Amino acid sequence: MALYATAASVLAGVESRKGSIKGLVYASSFQNVKQLYALVCETQRYSAVLEAVIASAGLLRAEKKLRPHLAKVLVYELLLGKGFRGGGGRWKPLLDRHRARLKAELARLKVQRCVSRNEDLLQVGSRPGTASQLPRFVRVNTLKTNSDDAVDYFKRQGFSYQGRASSLEDLRALKGKCFFLDPLLPELLVFPAQTDLHDHPLYRAGHLILQDKASCLPAMLLAPPPGSHVIDACAAPGNKTSHLAALLKNQGKIFAFDLDAGRLASMATLLARAGVSCCELAEQDFLAVSPSDQRYRQVQYILLDPSCSGSGMPARQLEEPGAGTPSQARLQALAGFQQRALRHALTFPSLQRLVYSTCSLCQEENEDVVRDALQQNPGTFRTRPFFSTG
Repeated sequence: MALYATAASVLAGVESRKGSIKGLVYASSFQNVKQLYALVCETQRYSAVLEAVIASAGLLRAEKKLRPHLAKVLVYELLLGKGFRGGGGRWKPLLDRHRARLKAELARLKVQRCVSRNEDLLQVGSRPGTASQLPRFVRVNTLKTNSDDAVDYFKRQGFSYQGRASSLEDLRALKGKCFFLDPLLPELLVFPAQTDLHDHPLYRAGHLILQDKASCLPAMLLAPPPGSHVIDACAAPGNKTSHLAALLKNQGKIFAFDLDAGRLASMATLLARAGVSCCELAEQDFLAVSPSDQRYRQVQYILLDPSCSGSGMPARQLEEPGAGTPSQARLQALAGFQQRALRHALTFPSLQRLVYSTCSLCQEENEDVVRDALQQNPGTFRTRPFFSTG
């Protein structure tokens, strides 16, 4: 009865605004009214999830005329329902303006709560997700050891090796002293959440790098062969740089730039511990680096991981409430720098491949930046798909 009463109240709220019902009911039959009622019931079931997504996306702040009850129904239909197929009325263009941000915030919520399906959000309920729910990823530093030796070492310490993970469910089920090999990255070990390896002898000796999986992807996708010349444009704190060096097998050259002297000093310590010998550090703004400089004439690979809002980092969301919803002014400022850096990187004369990466879920810092850069260099570069999102 409580669900019926609440749904009826929401439905009344939807009907109360002229034109609201028209975009959601595709014909005037009783059957479609029942379908609308079912939609509202489902909306109520996901109410806490929808409230979180709407709040973090800033939808009601941006659209003052949109009432909370109606917003939840519309966002449910956009993200979890039929996506306004065949209708939507005057509300569809409004929601389309916010589609990317809403989808990004839903994805962020799944990451925070360590779930993969929409319905899993209901099982978690409205409890806030924590970074401690995420597995502990550990990259084996192949400059000093290999995955087989690292696995054997942990097995001798009483850990139970479960082989290569086959699904996200495998990783979510990790407990105790069990660990997997990541299904995608051959040098990435996966331990249960909250596994602390900071004092582990392999970490202290530089044989292991404590690095999240997402942070490992840019170097893997860039995939420079041994002997290559590579630029790491915004390098500190250096985990990606050490990964590039491992892929190069210390053969070739990495030019690593960062403006922060303190971060660069810490990076030098990290690289030394990791056994990196092919990297040249420079306390310099990448935008001030001349592509015509003869030192960079052989650079064919560039990794560009610029400053960003960090809206895709679960740990940061916990430490800095509201960090997942950067203001439009901040997004514009960040995107402006990111666009300049990407356009600059594309002017290096021997460049063959560039990986642009951020820790953000915001379209303004990702798709929009890449699109604008490609429009500035028509026909020169193209995007290359690596993963299927289907």
